[in-house]
Amino acid sequence: MLLEAKDLRVSYGDIEAVHGISFGIDSGELVSIIGANGAGKTTTLRALMGLQPMKGGSVIFEGRDITGLPAHKRAALGIRMVQERARCFPQLTVYENLQMGVYGMRSKLAAQLDGIYELFPILKERSKQFATTLSGGEQQQLAIARALVSEPRLLLVDEVSMGLMPKLTEQVFEVLHRLNEERGITILLVEQNALASLKISKRGYVLETGDIKISGTQQELITDPRVREAYLGG
Repeated sequence: MLLEAKDLRVSYGDIEAVHGISFGIDSGELVSIIGANGAGKTTTLRALMGLQPMKGGSVIFEGRDITGLPAHKRAALGIRMVQERARCFPQLTVYENLQMGVYGMRSKLAAQLDGIYELFPILKERSKQFATTLSGGEQQQLAIARALVSEPRLLLVDEVSMGLMPKLTEQVFEVLHRLNEERGITILLVEQNALASLKISKRGYVLETGDIKISGTQQELITDPRVREAYLGG
C-alpha cells in the first residue's frame, strides 16, 4: 500500500475534528473522500501532508512511518497537495508559478514542460501572463500543474471544484482522470461534489463529522441508498 492512515486523530483546541479514522490508498489508485462541509475532509488531507498537527495515530508512506516529518520533508518523498481555491502566486507569471513547483531544480521543469503544456494547453497560451489574470478554472489547472512538475508519487487534491462553474469543474475532473488513467499518478481526492468525484474514482470513503461511515468501490457507493440520499440527490 502506498499510503496508510492508522487511527488518525486531529483536534482544534479541545474540539476533536477527526476521530481515529483508518484508511489507505494503493499505488495507481484514484480514491475519493466525500462528505458534507465540516466533515473533516480538508483537516484529514492537511494532516497527511504534515500541515496540521495530529493528536494521535500514524501515517505510513511506502512502508515508512512519516508521522513526525514536517511538510517539506513529506514533499521531498513525493507527496504533493493541491489546496482548495487554487492557491497560486498571483503576481508571478504562469511560467514562474510552475518554476516554484521545482524550486532550485529548473532543469527538472524543462524536462517536464512539454508534458505539462500537453495536458494544460491553456497554460502554454498564458505562460507569460500573471496568475491573477487567469480565470478560476485556469488557476485551478495551474495549481495542479505546479504540483505535477515535481513528478509526485501521491497527489492530495482538496475541493478542486470549489467556486468553479459546472463546465470548468468538468474540465478539471477530466484532467485528474487522465492523470490517473494515462500517467498512473496516485490521487487522493477530497470533494463535496460527490457524484463528479466518485465517477472518476476506483474507491471511496464517506466521512461524516470526523468518522468514516461508509466505504466501498465506485459502484457500491454510487448505488448505496444512504450515499444517494445524502450526497447524490436521491
